Amino acid sequence: QLLESGGGLVQPGGSLRLSCAASGSISSIFEMAWYRQSADKQRERVATLTNGPRTIYAHSVKDRFTISGDTDKGTIYLQMNTLIPEDTAVYFCYARTDYIPSEGYQEFWGQGTQVTVSS
Repeated sequence: QLLESGGGLVQPGGSLRLSCAASGSISSIFEMAWYRQSADKQRERVATLTNGPRTIYAHSVKDRFTISGDTDKGTIYLQMNTLIPEDTAVYFCYARTDYIPSEGYQEFWGQGTQVTVSS
């Protein structure tokens, strides 16, 4: 129900833009985010866009990555600049709905898109 696109191979110092779109069955989104996971690390939340809207970044990508989009429309983007080999990972799109006291909230994940930074 979350579909990512835009991954690929890029040289160090290059740029990539990831996109994520939620299906129409997901509504009342509270936040959307990008996570990444490489073979030797735990999954890391890279950037968040809330319905405030508010943006939050991991220290490792601050000033290089920019998250944008519209949680009402269920779409987010991740502009990645000045990429370094350590950014190599599978990037996952994530969405969380509003919390409802009687129901809780729902979480959704995309299948991931590979980003490889290498010369």
